[in-house]
Amino acid sequence: MIRSYSEMSNLTTFKDRFDYCKIGNGVCDQTFGYERYLNQVFYRSLEWKQIRQQVILRDDGCDLGCKDHPISGTIIIHHLNPLTVDDITGNTDYLMNPEYLVCVSMQTHNAIHYGVEDSVTLSREYIPRTPNDTCPWEKGYDNVEKEIQQYVCTDRRTGRRVSVNIPGQSN
Repeated sequence: MIRSYSEMSNLTTFKDRFDYCKIGNGVCDQTFGYERYLNQVFYRSLEWKQIRQQVILRDDGCDLGCKDHPISGTIIIHHLNPLTVDDITGNTDYLMNPEYLVCVSMQTHNAIHYGVEDSVTLSREYIPRTPNDTCPWEKGYDNVEKEIQQYVCTDRRTGRRVSVNIPGQSN
């Protein structure tokens, strides 16, 4: 099956788009092996970096191009059709055509390739940012719960709960 961005963008939910892209249980059958240097050279090329920027702008930096799934970390440009050595050496259309590329987060990329579906990948809920909010959920905190005058967060690294006062609110 040849996957394309146009076809995928007709799917309205993140889950449907994820299922459309999913390869599961490993990268492609044919790996680069000792020719791995080919894709490393390709991903460092100026032409690739320019195409990458075009795809990020088209997708607004959102996971699978879904506006309700902004990517807060590193943006990966995923080839909808797994690449082969022949794609790189023959400079096929799948290599640099934005029609066969989409923005994904590292977590979604791993789930697409390795079948590591977890509840965070498919059901994450984004908390909208507002002016003057100070809850540091973008800086390594999970489980944000709004309490009366504070946000209470759990630090992923230490497991400790952290309280953050809401600006302009009194205790």
